[in-house]
Amino acid sequence: MAHGGTGQADTGRGEKGGGVRTALAGLTTRGRSFLAAGVAAAICAYVLGQPDLLRVGLLLAALPLVCAAVVHRTRYRVAGSRRLAPGRVPAGSEARVHLRMDNVSRLPTGLLMLQDRVPYVLGPRPRFVLDRVEPGGRREVSYRVRSDLRGRYPLGPLQLRLNDPFGMCELTRSFSTFDTLTVVPRVEALPAVRLTGEAKGYGDGRQRSLALAGEDDVIPREYRYGDDLRRVHWRSTARYGELMVRREEQPQRSRCTVLLDTRGAAFRGAGPDSAFEWAVSGCASVLVHMLERGFSVRLLTDTGASVPGEGADGFAGASQESADAAGLMMDTLAVVDHSDGTGLSRAYDVLRGGNEGLLVAFFGELDEEQAAVAGRMRQRSGGAVAFLLDGDTWGREPNEAPETMNRTKERLRMLREAGWTAVSVPRGASLTELWQRADQERSGVVTAGRASGGEA
Repeated sequence: MAHGGTGQADTGRGEKGGGVRTALAGLTTRGRSFLAAGVAAAICAYVLGQPDLLRVGLLLAALPLVCAAVVHRTRYRVAGSRRLAPGRVPAGSEARVHLRMDNVSRLPTGLLMLQDRVPYVLGPRPRFVLDRVEPGGRREVSYRVRSDLRGRYPLGPLQLRLNDPFGMCELTRSFSTFDTLTVVPRVEALPAVRLTGEAKGYGDGRQRSLALAGEDDVIPREYRYGDDLRRVHWRSTARYGELMVRREEQPQRSRCTVLLDTRGAAFRGAGPDSAFEWAVSGCASVLVHMLERGFSVRLLTDTGASVPGEGADGFAGASQESADAAGLMMDTLAVVDHSDGTGLSRAYDVLRGGNEGLLVAFFGELDEEQAAVAGRMRQRSGGAVAFLLDGDTWGREPNEAPETMNRTKERLRMLREAGWTAVSVPRGASLTELWQRADQERSGVVTAGRASGGEA
């Protein structure tokens, strides 16, 4: 994936009122030193009556002023463009930024210094020196950016710095366009397991649903304009005295809701290796995995918010739009932050009773009240898997002695008694191993009365 912006910069004079001030403000340390030395020499020559010293002082003072005037009046018309490859990268990966400068004027340029503005977290500010560019010519340069922190980072605008040959004056001209680099959470490839509550996204064991009408339809129903005559149910037609048709069935996608707990009070620490970042990365991994398995996936947070543009059943997987859906979810997770909420009740209210399919949740620390709310969520899903981050191990330093885990064990017990397949997440745990462990624990808690598991 690559994208970029294009803009033009005119290195000619600015507004008339600020022309002199702009030129003098562009004097470098060398230029100011020459100007100060020239003025001092002229004053000394006047006081001492030395005409030769006066000529030297005037020369020293005039040189930076002439250079400033020449640089300020130089008119170059150059076009700059930026291209990101790719424009969306996982945290810890590199992206390459390609810059291109085109001289669209009829005059060759002098020495140009090109600088792109980037946030501090992406690395040092890149600077390039471009040799003389002929009329109609172009120059291309590139640099790399990398961030361990997810987010959306602006790149630009590009800046051109013009210098005179003596280094007396330096002026900056900026382009107006900029681009955005999106750093998304790391995604871990998950193995295919069978989780309770959903049939396969496609293939054997898939569920069926009504294709045309709502819940009030019965089999059969009355004929509607446009219905296929091959679906006419003649026995019911003879019984009711009007055309009756069989309602059509179509495959229904298995649904999966991924719940991310973003409460600030539920997580300790900050930075790329914090518990919250692990939860965000795990959430992204499950979303991508479920989309690849053909599930209709929905992202939900403790605030009840979801991804903008998401349908009622979430984003459909195993289709041409699945890549776009994954991109939208990754963009949302790239900027997700701690919420000010203290409970999970709003997320519970969003869940539809018994119609959510598979529910996968990433919880921070839970108190007894919120564990009870999470337990009631299980009643609104066909299957539920919870990853509960162990606050004791994530909150302490690696060299400290292990603390008691009674509180985490108690919360796990409450979730399991409510029907969740719950696993504890210690510091530095691998989501792949926990994903497989959840499947193994599910095999021990599934009862004969539950629906058959689906591959996820």
